[in-house]
Amino acid sequence: MNPWIVSVVSAYLLGSIPFGYLLVRVFLKEDIRERGSGNIGATNVARSGAKGLGLATLLLDLLKGFAAVLLVCHFGGGNKDLAMAAAIAAVMGHVFPVWLGFRGGKGVATGMGVFLALAWPLAAGALLVFLAVFALSRYVSLASILASVSLPFFAWYFVRPWTPVLTFGFFFIPLLVILKHHGNIHRLFSGTESRFGRRADAGKAQA
Repeated sequence: MNPWIVSVVSAYLLGSIPFGYLLVRVFLKEDIRERGSGNIGATNVARSGAKGLGLATLLLDLLKGFAAVLLVCHFGGGNKDLAMAAAIAAVMGHVFPVWLGFRGGKGVATGMGVFLALAWPLAAGALLVFLAVFALSRYVSLASILASVSLPFFAWYFVRPWTPVLTFGFFFIPLLVILKHHGNIHRLFSGTESRFGRRADAGKAQA
């Protein structure tokens, strides 16, 4: 079977595991999609009153992205283009999971995981941007957006050479994450975005 098809499909299915939804369903007997922003990601899980589950969601979402790329790197003979295709598929799986009607998270943790597996220095650089912005602003959304913006620059510095597939991935994944934050961007400009640490209110969109 074509290794590209196997890699992309496997990475998508791994990325589409909705850990936030599953953890809240199993431990709290609730549907996270009916809490806070309705997002299945770690921030909404934590803001909905389950900080331990939020941390677990963050780590598992990161690990599934990391594992999806690492497996392809291992079995694909180090083919960087194949690994990037798997990275894109894993993030798409998280953002558009087939199990939840293609309504998933925003791809921040899973995106960090795939880039950590692809080239850890650029992931570390983007993480430092995230932590710095978050420490100064307490906005998870703003930190995620600016970390995404920074990622192609770190990729340009740390990764050589760039192939067309790598180039596409280094811009597509950050752009997808930014687009998924379109509501947060609007609230940031209007001054209505909530800072991390506030419990999410039902019906109020959060990061």
